[in-house]
Amino acid sequence: MLKHIPSTPGKFKMEKSPYILNKSRWHWHSSIMKLTFWSFIFLGLIFIFFFRSPSSNPIPQDPSRRSLRTHNWGGPAWEKRVRSSARIRSRNGISVLVTGAAGFVGTHVSTALKRRGDGVLGLDNFNDYYDPSLKRARQALLDRTGVFVVEGDINDSTLLKKLFEVVPFTHVMHLAAQAGVRYAMENPSSYVHSNIAGLVSLLEACKSANPQPAIVWASSSSVYGLNSKVPFSEKDRTDQPASLYAATKKAGEEIAHTYNHIYGLSLTALRFFTVYGPWGRPDMAYFFFTRDILKGKTISIFEAANHGTVARDFTYIDDIAKGCLAALDTAEKSTGSGGKKKGPAQFRVYNLGNTSPVPVSDLVSILERLLKVDAKRNVMKLPQNGDVRFTHANISLAQRELGYKPSTDLQTGMKKFVRWYLSYYSGGNKAAG
Repeated sequence: MLKHIPSTPGKFKMEKSPYILNKSRWHWHSSIMKLTFWSFIFLGLIFIFFFRSPSSNPIPQDPSRRSLRTHNWGGPAWEKRVRSSARIRSRNGISVLVTGAAGFVGTHVSTALKRRGDGVLGLDNFNDYYDPSLKRARQALLDRTGVFVVEGDINDSTLLKKLFEVVPFTHVMHLAAQAGVRYAMENPSSYVHSNIAGLVSLLEACKSANPQPAIVWASSSSVYGLNSKVPFSEKDRTDQPASLYAATKKAGEEIAHTYNHIYGLSLTALRFFTVYGPWGRPDMAYFFFTRDILKGKTISIFEAANHGTVARDFTYIDDIAKGCLAALDTAEKSTGSGGKKKGPAQFRVYNLGNTSPVPVSDLVSILERLLKVDAKRNVMKLPQNGDVRFTHANISLAQRELGYKPSTDLQTGMKKFVRWYLSYYSGGNKAAG
């Protein structure tokens, strides 16, 4: 006799016949079959959605990050080239990773280091902020000098980690950055990507490296911003940036101080003042003035309010390179290990300038004499887009502690630049912009 089992208080189940039980069993099997069928359909849809060809629905990329992890690197042959380029070939030499090596300053610093027997490895993403063919030409120059330039992005942490695993760098010369004051109004994210995120990526790699390298990096005279006191001294305030570029460089100095304080990284910031010379940047005034004067185009010369003079502390590239090498040579070792600080570490900031500001109108006059062409001048007011009226460096600290002594006046330096420019763009096989 079947027992009546209450299913809920006060209620009883009805007695079930074998027919009802069989019917219930059939419905149960049917439900399992349906569940299995729809599970296969669901899994199939997931497979199609996630594993279909990426070309059928491309995801737009942030242009400021377009170079990240886009180049091949690694393997025995690649590692052999890296080690060979970074090998120290002189007594008491150093091994340096130079970021932005195919850039203007990077090329000159890398060449100078290599020629004196230091180990040098370059890193550059060859972005298209200005004509990449000029960067490729610099790369070829470095290759002839024995410097291998790895093509990659400083935000690629996997690549940076690999480089430090392959080579125990004693020093880093960090020159990779998004340059230019006015371009920040068009593409601000590229400045954050390179000048802030990129610096943090590099410092993260350096803090974790064993041994930790000493780091010298390029800040900028633009951090002095709207200061009216001249000449600019390292002790002056730097909290009034006039452009996003200047703000990212100022932020970089504060970030560097933080990593120095927390992780014991030895850090030296160099504030460059209007660097010029052979293999220079096409976005700099002296460069495109030369191009436009030769093409017979009108050039715009800015003046401040009430016909005030706009002047720059033009600094020749060879003098800047000597200052960079002096900063590397006097840098003390980092004090951290395994990402942990073991004692106070060196932190320095230096101006690298020429101490002789020259009005931009005088620069044009020098170019006219060297090119033997009269410039078509259009004098206009200085735009409110980040440019400042003047720059003037106090270099007494760099003179005292680095032995820094610029020796090239603007007339001599521009003569060397014009000679290079006419040689490089002769023959019609290279576009002058």
